[in-house]
Amino acid sequence: MKQPKLTPGNVALIDAILVSLIFIIAYIIISFVWFGFKLIPLLISAPIVFLLNYIIIRYSFNHIIYNRIRLIYKVIGRFPGNEEKKKKTNENPLDTIQEVVYRWSEDKKKEIKKLKRMAAYRREFLGNVSHELKTPIFNIQGYVSTLLDGGLEDDKINRRFLSKTEKSIERLINIVNDLESISKLESGEVKLKTETFNLYQLVEEVTDFLEMKAQKANTTVTIKPVLPAPFFVKADKEAIREVLINLVDNAIKYGNKSNNSVKIKLYDMDEKILTEVTDNGVGIPQEFLPRIFERFFRTDKGRSRDQGGSGLGLAIVKHIIEAHRQTITARSNIGEGTTFSFTLKKP
Repeated sequence: MKQPKLTPGNVALIDAILVSLIFIIAYIIISFVWFGFKLIPLLISAPIVFLLNYIIIRYSFNHIIYNRIRLIYKVIGRFPGNEEKKKKTNENPLDTIQEVVYRWSEDKKKEIKKLKRMAAYRREFLGNVSHELKTPIFNIQGYVSTLLDGGLEDDKINRRFLSKTEKSIERLINIVNDLESISKLESGEVKLKTETFNLYQLVEEVTDFLEMKAQKANTTVTIKPVLPAPFFVKADKEAIREVLINLVDNAIKYGNKSNNSVKIKLYDMDEKILTEVTDNGVGIPQEFLPRIFERFFRTDKGRSRDQGGSGLGLAIVKHIIEAHRQTITARSNIGEGTTFSFTLKKP
């Protein structure tokens, strides 16, 4: 059964009717007992009593209850998610206050949940940063201590340990630089310098740059289509170069060790160019795919760290592609390899 709307006017009307009925009953009883029943004074006084009651009760509701509820409603309506309710401030607050308060409560719950998730993410991030920095710092400390304890005079040790120290320092520098890059990308400090260029030509430049690394890893890198073709895009060329270097470098690192093959494919779509970088490595478990673009996330922490990566490459790639208002995705099957795909707009 649908309940009647409880507006200040309705409440005042009901109260006025009840008070008037009580007055009429009391008037009739008193008239019969003391003065005898007289209809004319009753017909005159009853509407007057009803009107006065209605005005007094309505005024009380408007200025005491109604206005206070409107004030609460307006304050809650300012919170994100209630903009459409804010536009309805002229409507009866008693009809919508429950819904607005409920929605405001749900928004607060979502906000608290998000804050808790972000707090957990920050704790995890700080733990990962400290762990990533700790490893090269401890390595450097060990190498330097060994050299100071007499290894500096030993020609078989000093150059080898100094070389290892240099690699650890380079890793520290890479981590710091990558963290700085992500910070600038997230804050919007990095302004894209868009230009029109041939993506196919840039892919060839990246493969040439990584040719020596691919040869050492016994990896063949192929580009499809095989014949050079114009795949013009409008983007920040140097930023996309960094994206390609990160993806191809990862494919070389984590491909099949016995017969590694990396394929870079370009597809001409209606308004975009799709680029795919595929390896034939061990693949990534499905439960890890949603997290691979997180900072410092590693599917195989020991092996990834041995490769010397900062753990920030894919996070940087994601930020760069999203800064171009495009998307990057990953798909993988265990034992079949991994494919990273991203799009760029045509000029």
